Amino acid sequence: MRGGPSDAERRQRWGRLFEELDSNKDGRVDVRELRQGLARLGGGDPDRDTQQGISPEGDADPGGGLDLEEFSRYLQEREQRLLLLFHSLDRNQDGHIDVSEIQQSFRALGISISLEQAEKILHSMDRDGTMTIDWQEWRDHFLLHSLENVEDVVYFWKHSTVLDIGECLTVPDEFSEQEKLTGMWWKQLVAGAVAGAVSRTGTAPLDRLKVFMQVHASKTNKLNILGGLKNMIQEGGMRSLWRGNGINVLKIAPESAIKFMAYEQIKRAIRGQQETLHVQERFVAGSLAGATAQTIIYPMEVLKTRLTLRRTGQYKGLLDCARQILEREGPRALYRGYLPNVLGIIPYAGIDLAVYETLKNRWLQQYSHDSADPGILVLLACGTISSTCGQIASYPLALVRTRMQAQASIEGAPQLSMLGLLRHILSQEGVWGLYRGIAPNFMKVIPAVSISYVVYENMKQALGVTSR
Repeated sequence: MRGGPSDAERRQRWGRLFEELDSNKDGRVDVRELRQGLARLGGGDPDRDTQQGISPEGDADPGGGLDLEEFSRYLQEREQRLLLLFHSLDRNQDGHIDVSEIQQSFRALGISISLEQAEKILHSMDRDGTMTIDWQEWRDHFLLHSLENVEDVVYFWKHSTVLDIGECLTVPDEFSEQEKLTGMWWKQLVAGAVAGAVSRTGTAPLDRLKVFMQVHASKTNKLNILGGLKNMIQEGGMRSLWRGNGINVLKIAPESAIKFMAYEQIKRAIRGQQETLHVQERFVAGSLAGATAQTIIYPMEVLKTRLTLRRTGQYKGLLDCARQILEREGPRALYRGYLPNVLGIIPYAGIDLAVYETLKNRWLQQYSHDSADPGILVLLACGTISSTCGQIASYPLALVRTRMQAQASIEGAPQLSMLGLLRHILSQEGVWGLYRGIAPNFMKVIPAVSISYVVYENMKQALGVTSR
């Protein structure tokens, strides 16, 4: 209560801490004094959130630090945040956090830690040897230090969908409450959309070759990578390698926006009073959000396939392609292949998430001795491996979807259902027939990931997205 004994006691404690940190006795605490004070108290460097709190942006004298009143106000906000987090970890609400609650909290975030690791985390905060952490121990440990045991793991290992490899079946990005309040979420989405556009444009020839081989390659028509590229260049010149790329880029923005909004709504419905979602719940929410986005933008997927496969002069452009499909085949043609496309979300998103979580847990258990930050190379490798595994699992359904989208545009091609087409491919070409075009698909993964990451980082700087 404001003005009560607890408030007076807190202000006295903050005043003592302020005096201890204010080494030059100028009535202000800056980042340098904070570092020196934490070293004296046996702590490491302050986290970046704390440094920004001590030298906030927009301060008249950013190098001047904070006076006692500003310092007290900052610590009050920090303690409120710490108290909320303490209550969320104290699952039985007994006022203490024990080893099992630490393990449960990490498990809810999709991170498996051993009993030994949980005890190590608890020991770092337990000052009275009770093997539990009360509010005072929690507060004193984290007041000026990073919340590295929980928040850093979540921050550094956020499975970002910025690694655009041309498929939009991944579980959407997670954004913290702070990112939502500060508006950083939409800047990150914009940066990701631009990165995806540049990445897809850079790898468009390989994407067109993949679609070409999915539809036209067979036992009798043996298309290889060089032969396929040669045929496309002979038919339409170098520019033909980018056919279908325009709409492939155009659909990024609406799909990302719809998926993000649907994911947030579905998460809210699943979560209820919970603070975080379990990995299985994230998978369900992500899959439903992906299905929602695909249902709304699916006609663009059909148009992309038709424009990618078009012959020179067949369509004047996007609108002419849509008009011809509607006139000759009717509105239902814009949803050909919809069922295998939606079904493909489940193996893709599920395996992508499962492999990423497995790789993350393995790294955290073996190498996270000093920091939860794995470094960019480890993150890129984990993201690339998990996405590639997801693609392998869902590729047969993606191939069936593409062939169904293209059926009416191929003279003499039978108009088959999903199961009919699967049976036809297996009887005519065997299991390998379900993986036609996977070679150029693999070839584009590394350049796509590299391009999207470099562009994303530059866009973040241009948009002023702050990271820890």
